[in-house]
Formats: sequence, structure tokens, C-alpha cells
Amino acid sequence: MYYSDEIIEEVRSRNDIVDVIGQYVSLKRAGSSYKCCCPFHHEKTPSFSVSRSKQMYHCFGCGAGGNVFTFVMQYENMSFTEAVKYLADRAGITLPEVELTETEKREAGRKAELKEVNRLAAAYFHYLLTRTDRGKIGLKYYKENRCFTDETINKFGLGYADIYADDLYKYLKKKGYSDQIINDAGLVDIDEKRGVHDKFWNRVMVPILDINGKVIAFGGRVLGDAKPKYLNTKETDIFDKSHNIFALNIARRSRRRGMILCEGYMDVISQHQAGFDNAIASLGTAFTLGQASLIKRYTNEVYLAYDSDGAGRAATMKAIGILRSMDMLQRVIDLKPYKDPDEFLKNLGTEAYEERIRDAIPGRMFEVEHLSEIYNMNDPEEKTRFVNETAKLLCGIRDVSERSNYIDAVSRKYIIDRELLKQVVTKYGMVGISSSSVADEAAQKAQEKEERSREHSKKKDPNQTSEEILLTWYVNRPQLFEKLNGIISTDDFVDEKVHFIAEKIFEQYKNEGEVSPARIINCFTDADEQRIAANIMSNEFNSLSGPEEESKALTDIVKRVKTASIDYRLRQPGADIISIAREKNGIQKLRIIL
Repeated sequence: MYYSDEIIEEVRSRNDIVDVIGQYVSLKRAGSSYKCCCPFHHEKTPSFSVSRSKQMYHCFGCGAGGNVFTFVMQYENMSFTEAVKYLADRAGITLPEVELTETEKREAGRKAELKEVNRLAAAYFHYLLTRTDRGKIGLKYYKENRCFTDETINKFGLGYADIYADDLYKYLKKKGYSDQIINDAGLVDIDEKRGVHDKFWNRVMVPILDINGKVIAFGGRVLGDAKPKYLNTKETDIFDKSHNIFALNIARRSRRRGMILCEGYMDVISQHQAGFDNAIASLGTAFTLGQASLIKRYTNEVYLAYDSDGAGRAATMKAIGILRSMDMLQRVIDLKPYKDPDEFLKNLGTEAYEERIRDAIPGRMFEVEHLSEIYNMNDPEEKTRFVNETAKLLCGIRDVSERSNYIDAVSRKYIIDRELLKQVVTKYGMVGISSSSVADEAAQKAQEKEERSREHSKKKDPNQTSEEILLTWYVNRPQLFEKLNGIISTDDFVDEKVHFIAEKIFEQYKNEGEVSPARIINCFTDADEQRIAANIMSNEFNSLSGPEEESKALTDIVKRVKTASIDYRLRQPGADIISIAREKNGIQKLRIIL
């Protein structure tokens, strides 16, 4: 969808970035900017800065940054067009009806085709399960092993992939779909030995739907001893595991309090059948910040119902940390003596499950319970270590009343003198040793893993770094456009991405006499591109001790950029080596006085 620059700028200018971000997180004034703990990664010391003058934000911890559109895109998991519509509605702006560009039409058509081929596959799997003799083995599994009713099977569109490894492929080919689109949808694999063959066969199938109820992927459980036991669709142009939640399209409409997060599809389906239609699950992967952000659009309270075994408890600890980093309430449902919600419901029923939900303990109490299992509470020295570790955990609670309530609860449950525990909590709080709990550490590791997986190589050569720093000088010292006229031009920014940003900055100053970083961000519709541009333009400019130090620093950075630019030109075919070398010698004598 294409909107004019004028429309986009009007939407941006009518949505003050401090007001918008302030709706999601608690901002505190810090000099000329506002700060808080970053909503995109787990941290204890605020490194997320929002500038009202620049209308931009930047996290000095994880590198997230951009303007108001970027924030909404990242936080709400929206496309650029969706963010424009969302903010236009917030500001009471009626957007004009506009046509899609040719590129957008092709991309929209391709995604629609991917969803359609997935829909047909889901319908075929469901037909095999419910209408053919071939599907009886799958139907037996669902009805006898899982105790699913016909109503549940139809509600979730459950299906069966036949024992033949080319069954679905042949069906979709008859429907007129190409090998390319079937492969891009993640429904087949292509290799030299076997050719084209189905991704899923001899499995009971669970369709995965997006928030709008469109089939975007599948999860399949094998019938037999083959490996892997559970298999999910690979990531495609319409399916991103880290930003989708199973059954969220149903759970978001539930009238029940909060959402119940568990590990597997079958656990979710069992709970929905029992009336707990607020149950959801992550998609065959560890719980992510992106998934937490998606859930937060509909509720701020999450009940964790992961498996009660060691792996499940570890996953629970990770989820607690991630949810806490998003300022979401976390409670843990005790499933013992059973492993998962499915087993619990089969053995104890819905009333007992309702009671366990009511008795679900807060995330911090679950962490304390974890500590009590690590230490021998009958050993005085071990219990002392438990008290100290628990105090470190509790002193991280900022709210005074909440911290006091936790001290009360822990002292009662584990028979610890309340005043003693309070003193130890205060001691650690005064020296700044707040909790580095298992959940917090797990959340940090999860965030780091996400950042590593989604970022491209960040290694830069020295001249690229210098180019970015010089642009920061220009943004913060607009007088440099005149001061460096004839010395630096946009041609001296040789890195492709930096060069484009430099052109926009110089053009804006030439036409308007000022620089508006937030407006320049509007030139980018891709979130990653916006982040790169934001990282260049939103860096805070640290003033040096005086004009002399600033002049020296600026001279050094200009020399580095100009020298790298000259060296680049020398490497080009047909370069005038003599005149360029003379220019390089002249640069060494340069001295800029501020």
C-alpha cells in the first residue's frame, strides 16, 4: 500500500513519540530525553532513550531504534502500512483510498497464494481423517488416545497425512499449483535423490492459523516410531515461528481471565475441549519476546502450564523472565502429580483444573520454590544460602508494598523470621545486588539468542564507523553543513546504506535549513532498514571538554572519512591518480576550528 510522503509525515507529526511509547512503558524524564528499561530486551538498568526533539528512540543495549512508526511495527508486530493505519486512527486522521504498487500487488498475490495452498492442504488432511478409510488410524489416535470429540476435531480442522510420501504433492499438482509455490509453502521437500516429496506423511496433522484465522503452517505428530515425533512447517514468507502463537486467534476472544500458555498443540486442544478457550502454545520453539509482545496485545496476564518435568520447569523459568521483562503478570499452574494439562484433565477433570488455576502462584514465588529445592532446608548453612539467594531475588522488586508482601509470604511458607529476611533484603538492595534469578538469566539468554539469529553480520570496516559518527555530528551540529562545505560531500560516504542516509540528510538541510531524523526514517518501510538508519541518527552526541577538544575530534573524524573516500576512488578504474593523491596530501594538513 502506497501513501504519499505528505500523508505519512502528517500521521507521524500528529503522534508524538513520547506520548505513544508512554502508552506501552513507563517513561521517566532524564535531562532533555526520556528513559526506561528497553521493552525489546531484558535489562535492569534503563538504556532505552526517547527524544522528543528528534522524535526518535534508541536503545544503547540492543541497538533497537527508529521513529514512532518503527516502534509500533516492532512492539505490535505490524507491517509499515499497518502501523500507518494504526497511528492515523489514533490521531483521528482519515487515510485516502490508494492503490497498491505493482511490487506490493505481486507480493500480496504471492502471500495470498501461499495461504490458499495451505488452506487446501488443511482441507485435504481433514478430508482424509474424517471421510476416508485411510484416515481411520489418525481418527483412532485422536479419539482413543486423545479423547477428542468430533466437535473438537472439526473446530481445529485436525487432519491426517497419508502413508504415501507424495500423496499431498500429487493432490496439489492436480489443483494446478507449481512445485515452487508448494515448496515455498513448506509442504514439500526437494532433493536430488528423492525428487519432490511430502514434508508430512503418516502423521496426524494440526493446522496453524494466524491471528485472522488463515492457515499458515502445520504441526504433525508421527504415528509410529519414526523421528522426529513432532514436526513443524519450516519458516516461510507467511510463517514466522517467533511471532505466531497457536490458537491465539481463538483465545483472544475468550472471556476468561488472562491466557494459559503451554508447550504443545495437544495440550491446548484438550484445554479448549474442557472449556478453557484461553489456552495457547508457542510453535515448536522456545518462547520468545516476539510471542510475548503478541500476547500482550490482548492480555497482560499469563498462566504458565508447561510440563512438570525438569525440561518443563526450565522452560517455565525462561518464560517467567521474558514475561517479566515485558511487564506482564506471570503465574504458574501446579500440574503435579501429572506431567501436562492433557493428563491432568483426563485424570482429575475441569473443576480440579479450575482450582489449580485459582491457586496458581506468582512467578517470583515459583523462583523461590525452585531455590528451596536446590538447597537442603534442614541444613542450617544450606538454609542460610537459601535466605541470601531469596533476598537477592526479592530486593529486585521495586514496588515497596509488593516487596513487603513477598517478604511476608516467603517468611511464612519457609519459616524464616520476617525481620531477619527484611534486613537481608535491605542489605542487598543497599549495595545494589538485586536478583540475577534463573528466570532473569534465562530471559537474557533468550533475548541474546533472538538478537543473534535475526541480525546480519555487524562487522564494519573503520571507514563505515567513521561515516556514521560524522553523520551524527551533522545531525547534532547543523552548522557543520556550512563549515564543511567544499570539504565533505555525500560522495564521501561510500558505504551504500550510509550514503543513502547522507543524501537524505544533506537534501533536507539544503531545502529546509534543518535536519529532522524522524522524517528521514519515513524513507524506509522495512523495519530492519529503519533500525539501521536510526542507529546512525539517534546516537547521543557527547559534548567534549571544550571547543578545542571538539575541534580536534571533528578534524580527526573528517580526515578518516575523507581519506577512506579518496582511497576508494583510487581503486576505481580510470582514476586520476595524480590529482587524487594531491588531494589526499592536502587532507593531512586539514584543521577544523569550531
